[in-house]
Order: sequence, then C-alpha cells, then structure tokens
Amino acid sequence: MSSIVTAARGWIGTPYVHQAARRGIGCDCLGLLRGLWAEVTGTPLIPVPPYTADWSEPQGDERLLRALAARLVPKPRDRATAADVLVFRMRQGAVAKHVGVQAEIGPHPSFIHAYQGHGVIECALTPPWQARLVARFSCPDFA
Repeated sequence: MSSIVTAARGWIGTPYVHQAARRGIGCDCLGLLRGLWAEVTGTPLIPVPPYTADWSEPQGDERLLRALAARLVPKPRDRATAADVLVFRMRQGAVAKHVGVQAEIGPHPSFIHAYQGHGVIECALTPPWQARLVARFSCPDFA
C-alpha cells in the first residue's frame, strides 16, 4: 500500500474546517492534501493564499485546477493508481473545487477526502463521483 494512502487514512475522522490543514484538528479538502504533503515529504505546508469556500465559482476562474496542474503530473482520468490526486467539479458548469486522494483501485475504487459536514472520510468512488472527476494527477513526491 502507498505511504500516502496509509497517511491519508490516518486523517480519517478529522473534522472539516475551512482552510485548516491539521490532522485530528481540522482541514478542508485542500488542507488534507497540504497536510499529507507535509507529513509524507517532510517539507513544510505549501503556502496557499486565502480563498473563499466557493473557490471563485462566480467568476469561473479555475484557480485550483491551474495550481494543481502547475505542481503535479497530469495523467489520464482512466489510469487510476493509489495515491493519485483527484479533482472534481461539484456540479456541471462549475469550477473544479474539490480534491481527494485515490485509496483503492480495481472493482471497488475509493478515495479519501475532507467533505463539509462529514470531515475526512473514505468513500466509494461511485459513478456519480466518477462523473464529477475532471482531472487526475500523480505526485512523484508522494512516491
């Protein structure tokens, strides 16, 4: 199993807190990714400017998708590997504003993410979630 998946599972149960990135204390979906990065690579948290909960949705600005594409390695959405960073659109026509980490692949794929109202959870990557998936990245630093 990937060290990032093992680390991500250690975050399960962390409460959802907008813009936070602390295991067991609170995080949002980007904070989960930032905290995992620091935990697994041993490097400090990636600084992120303040952002609104709507991630610039009214302006249609793909800030999150651009930032991840600049730092990670894009890959085809159908080439799943454990520890991939997944990016979702929460509704059609909206900007990409939700991220998670692929945990399981194969016949029962799952991902770990911080979800408002639920905290950090692992859930099935069901057809509705797959329909929202807009990008998949690998992160060599997570290897």
